[in-house]
This record gives sequence, structure tokens and C-alpha cells, in this order.
Amino acid sequence: MSTSFLDFILLHGDCMELLKQLPDNSIDSIFADPPYFLSNGGISVQSGKQVCVDKGEWDKRGTPESIYKFNQQWLSLCRNKLKDNGTIWVSGTHHNIFVVQRCLQELGYKILNVITWQKSDPPPNLSCRYFNFSTELVIWARKHEKKPHKFNYEVMKQLNGGTQMTDVWRIPSVGMWEKTCGKHPTQKTLRLLYRIILASTNKGDTILDPFAGSSTTGIAANLLGRKFIGIEQEYSFIELSMRRRALLDKVEEAEKLLYKMRETPDEITVLVNHARPKDYELMLQKGICYLRAGDSKGSLLVQKGFERLGYILLHCNGDRAKLFPLSKKGFQIWNAENLRAIGFSAENAPYYAVMQFDTHKEIPHINTINLKQRSFTNVAKIRPLRDFIDVF
Repeated sequence: MSTSFLDFILLHGDCMELLKQLPDNSIDSIFADPPYFLSNGGISVQSGKQVCVDKGEWDKRGTPESIYKFNQQWLSLCRNKLKDNGTIWVSGTHHNIFVVQRCLQELGYKILNVITWQKSDPPPNLSCRYFNFSTELVIWARKHEKKPHKFNYEVMKQLNGGTQMTDVWRIPSVGMWEKTCGKHPTQKTLRLLYRIILASTNKGDTILDPFAGSSTTGIAANLLGRKFIGIEQEYSFIELSMRRRALLDKVEEAEKLLYKMRETPDEITVLVNHARPKDYELMLQKGICYLRAGDSKGSLLVQKGFERLGYILLHCNGDRAKLFPLSKKGFQIWNAENLRAIGFSAENAPYYAVMQFDTHKEIPHINTINLKQRSFTNVAKIRPLRDFIDVF
């Protein structure tokens, strides 16, 4: 079965057979969420209720030999489909991920990273006999040991406030906003796929998911301008995927999903700061931005998101907006006399919060906010970075 969307193709059937039908060396990147083989009658919590963790017959635990053979087979087929600079991402827990790692190495893949996905909202452990399960692992590997792979390093660095992104990602589990078309028992969050896709693909690339489920990979891929090929053996999940994909043809729905998908608990923020013309020019010259450390007009030192500040958007009465990364984390408290000594017109408060930014690293930005609105013109505001950059 193929779908009516040119950039979103779903194949219904066994991935072991359907993978053989895809052209070799045709896929830019693969995300795979294979069976974890943890359906053994255990219990967990969803929406405050006790539920069974069994996902379906496809997730029933087999013998160690059968699990190894299964992973060896599909990973071998996937390697043939990858382009020489392609990479594969495979998610799992201790139930399956170490077998996956062994198979990847035996098949000639080079493991690049093992990402620890730390869920910021894990369900409680009901048995109280283990530490709470709050993480999953995602292995990232390239096709060849020696040939280079695609990695959008600068994009990841920009999303991380100008510093190298680590291999621990703090991202919430699937939210209710992702389940409006129905539920899948092992659904991944769009926020995880957003980061994976941005890291290892470019616009127009083709991404394969051999265990598509509800096609979170495909939804994220299409939102980011990539093409998607998915394989799924359960027809009810094919139908769920098609309902989700149909929403993207509604501009408002697609924009809402894209905005939510880019949101994480540790998202880097931007200080939107208005400066008077004289101060604006001096700030650009010296790489110093300052705001009153709390007053009745609202230029507050402490606002939600201030602790994640990584950028300054400097403007003058809503015009000449420029976006820069901070050159030093955090801020200093200066008194008005110190600021006036270097030429600033600090005269409305005794103390100011001073941030330093890198004037040589101006970042192209998109204006999604009217800076001339009354609420933005004269008052410092904290905004998420996603309001100002287009990284895809």
C-alpha cells in the first residue's frame, strides 16, 4: 500500500519482506523503534491509572537466539538501503538495546553516540523494588567505519545556546497534543524526532522507518521538509498514521504542531531588549546589554526562562533588530555609575543586570513577533529561541 502523499509513503506488511523491495543506497537516514520484547504481563501507570505493559503479539518476549536473529536480519537489510553517508538511529531499553548494539557492530556499522533520552515526566514505578525507569537509549550509527556521515553540528550547537550539545537529552514523553488522532502503545514524541532529524538530515532528504507505528517519524519529517517512507504491519496503525498526516494539510494545525515540537524543558531562550538610540549603538560597539534589575515598568531581573538565556535580540523602538549569542553565561550586577562611566545613559535605577554578547556572531533571524507592539517595545521580554530562528 502506498499513500496519496508524495512525501509520505506507507507500506503495509512485514518489514523483512518490504525492505528487500526498496532500492539499495537510496535512504539518507533511518529511525527505528523496533520491538523491545518487554510484553510479559507487567504493569505501569498511564494518566494516573494502572495498566498492563503488554503492547501486542509483536512485542512478546522470545528466546535470546530468536531476538538476536530478528535484529541481525532487519539491521542488515537497512544497511543495504542507506547511502554511504547515511546514519541510523535505533531506540530501546535494556530489554533489547544491547543486542542491537552487538548486531550493529557485527554488521560493520560504526556507532557514533548512545543518546540517553531522559524523560522529564516518567510514570512512577509501582513495585517500589527498582529505581524509577525514566530513560531510554537511542544508538546513533553510520553505515561505514571510515566514510564520513552527515551531521548538522552547528544547528545542534545553536539549539543548545552556542555550546556543544551533549548525549543526554531531557525531553518529555508523548503529550496529549500528539494523541488527537488516536493512540499507539509505543508512540514516540515528536520532540525527540525533531532533534534526531535536524541532526542528521537536510531538507529534501528521505527518511525510512521500518517499524512506523503511528508514523511519528513521518510527521516530523514532513514538518521539517523531508520525505518519509514507513513500513507497518498493523493496518489499524496505518489508518492512524493517515489521520495524523492529513492534519498537516491544514496550515494552522501544521504550524501548531511545529511550534510544539520545537519546545523542550531546557529550551534556550532569548532576551528581547529595547534600547534607546544612543545606548543601542554603544551596546553594539561594546557587546554589552543591560536592563534594570527590577522596576515598576517590568524590566525584571527574574522572569520565567531567564535561567536558560543564551541569546540577545537587541532592537531600538522595534527597528534594527539584531540577534547575538551570549559570550558569557549568566549576568553581572552593575551599578549605574559603572555604566555611565563607559558612556551608557543609565539613569532610572541604581542597579542593572548586564549581559555580554558576541558582536562578531550575529545570527540571521526571522521576525515572528511585532516588536512595535506596546508589550514588546519598551519592556524586556524572555522568548523561546524557536520564535526567531529557522534551523531547517
